[in-house]
Amino acid sequence: MTRFALTVVRHGETRLNKEKILQGQGVDEPLSETGFQQAAAAGVFLSNVRFTHAFSSDLTRTRQTVHGILEKSKFCKDMTVTFDSRLRERKYGVAERQALSELRAMAREAGEECHAFTPPGGETLDQVKMRGKDFFEFLCQLILKEAGQKEQFPPGTPSNCLETSLAEIFPLGKHRASKSPPDGGAPELVASVLVVSHGAYMRTLFSYFLTDLPCALPGSLSRSELTSVSPNTGISVFIVNVENDPEATPTLQCVCMNLQEHLSGTADARQV
Repeated sequence: MTRFALTVVRHGETRLNKEKILQGQGVDEPLSETGFQQAAAAGVFLSNVRFTHAFSSDLTRTRQTVHGILEKSKFCKDMTVTFDSRLRERKYGVAERQALSELRAMAREAGEECHAFTPPGGETLDQVKMRGKDFFEFLCQLILKEAGQKEQFPPGTPSNCLETSLAEIFPLGKHRASKSPPDGGAPELVASVLVVSHGAYMRTLFSYFLTDLPCALPGSLSRSELTSVSPNTGISVFIVNVENDPEATPTLQCVCMNLQEHLSGTADARQV
């Protein structure tokens, strides 16, 4: 079994976020001053995490956020970021540049829930889900391929540091390799992946994790937290277990979801 950490962060605030205007893919708005401050705060919060890979949506607000995060890193300042269009926000068609209240009115008129409603020219939730599924499967195969090209790390070398650096911030608990028995316990992490994306996209991706894949959750997570849109620069962390068998389904452990302690000045990330 191959294990890796997946840290997913929503982009920082834009002016249109604050004004509750839909951006989707067609409105490429930069971060506001607050958004840059949020990205920097997330970067400071994650500064000791040893990421091995960084991916981001190719839209401006996510590009600026991932650079803001890595700029504060003690280990990853010069990391190459892969910009991937599969991580873009949901496309809202004719509703882009419109107020969120307009989308809600369109959904009511159509007799549908707002989050599930597809405006003309927009993406359905299934289409967004397929983009997320495609990216996640690509990521799993990439990590498997790279792990197969490396020799097993002895204890205390960089692979062990990946888990240690995360455990200093997030409540990995029994999923930490250091807590596992030496004979047959969970293997150490082979990678730690940073992904920066968008609110509606992330909610759909997490829904895929929770409904289509075996995904264990912290007992403290409420139903509303599972279905809500992440705040700007909200942080979610998963431990992903992948078997070498291509027919096997990956399993996940959700460590935390939509964490925002870095925005309130609270250093204790264990209060999920």
